Amino acid sequence: MRPLSVALLAAAALALGGCATAVPPVEVTRFHNVVPGWAPGTRYAIATAPLDAPGAAMPSIEWNSYRTAVDQQLQRLGLVAAGTGERAPLLVRVAFDRSEQANAPRRSPVSVGVGGGTGSYGSGVGLGVGINLGGGPKRMADLQLSVRIDDAATGQAVWEGRALTAVPVKAPAAQPSLAAAKLAEALFKDFPGESGRTISVP
Repeated sequence: MRPLSVALLAAAALALGGCATAVPPVEVTRFHNVVPGWAPGTRYAIATAPLDAPGAAMPSIEWNSYRTAVDQQLQRLGLVAAGTGERAPLLVRVAFDRSEQANAPRRSPVSVGVGGGTGSYGSGVGLGVGINLGGGPKRMADLQLSVRIDDAATGQAVWEGRALTAVPVKAPAAQPSLAAAKLAEALFKDFPGESGRTISVP
């Protein structure tokens, strides 16, 4: 057997051995007109309705997992959550999307824009090597977190980002709390990030 083939088989064995707990990379894109320069201690409020459904009466339990994960990342950046009824200069809107399919996930281009500018991304770059050992295709979940930070006084978006990944439906990483934490951490990594660039976060 060629040395390269041995190396590939060894890598596959390691990947399969760790697939039960491994979290796939996350594709992240951020957009902003200017680099946000909020001072530590700046207050924010997270909208109580999802970004993509502002008229919803009751957010879902899964949405609350993503809201909590975003809240934790904002506080890690030094921002402070406003109290009930307290005015805050920043309004944060959160949305998530989860879809399932039997085949390997296909990523469609999506667009986000800040202040009238529009950017689109859809890298189409494979995040791994699939090895079929029988049993048919795994059911996969496409997970996406979207966050927009508005200037509360003007209603203008000052920062916007989306993070997406794909995981087997039955994997631990597909659980709402774990998925939300992973996507939020990747989305706010090296905040505010380079505007308009899509990166892969391990």
